[in-house]
Amino acid sequence: EDENVEILTDILGLEDHYGDMDFKAAGSSLGITGIQMDLKIAGIPKNTLSDILERSKEARLYILEKMNNTMAKSRENLSDYAPKISVINVDPTKIGMVIGPSGKNIKRIIEVTGASIDIKDDGEIFIASADGESLNQAKKMIEDMVREAKVGETYEGKVTRTTNFGAFVEIFPGKEGLVHISKLSHKRIGRVEDVVRVNDNILVKCIGIDSQGRIDLRKMDSDENNIENNDIDKKNEKYD
Repeated sequence: EDENVEILTDILGLEDHYGDMDFKAAGSSLGITGIQMDLKIAGIPKNTLSDILERSKEARLYILEKMNNTMAKSRENLSDYAPKISVINVDPTKIGMVIGPSGKNIKRIIEVTGASIDIKDDGEIFIASADGESLNQAKKMIEDMVREAKVGETYEGKVTRTTNFGAFVEIFPGKEGLVHISKLSHKRIGRVEDVVRVNDNILVKCIGIDSQGRIDLRKMDSDENNIENNDIDKKNEKYD
């Protein structure tokens, strides 16, 4: 209403209510990273804006100095008592896989780990926990659920059931593949149970995935896996 301008720094609620302008500036010692200005009048002169920015800089540097005197740099490791938060992204089409029928899968993860989990429609998943161990456990369980088998890769899985034509092996939580009876051993066998039984942990290799996503596996011996690892090491040495 007049030409008298008063610039107040670090205003209170009452001052905010009766003021003509509310200006916020955030940044570091190097400069401003973000600003917000709310006006109740048509506008302000350029020289007033310049004064505001200068006052903002003085206040920002003052606060940063106090912060630096209290803690010069961030702690390398968070306190064991500090809550942990992690965000992972999954294919939105696999959200149902993570949740499970009637929320079965997500409820199990929460029950086992004690973590809090919030799933967004775009596939963004927020995981919060009181400690890093349960956070990492929940994160791994989710990642394993949406993980895809790849031909040629080796997995350690658990035999979930046997039939007269082979054994079903869970390689990731909720994801099974079939080891045909002919792929259980290098020798001819009469019964699946002669080689594996339910709850056995075995090493398997993915040898195929059909158009319906069904996974074909082959049982591997530990010696065979060692040979493959040695072959990979030799190839790596060749190109080093």
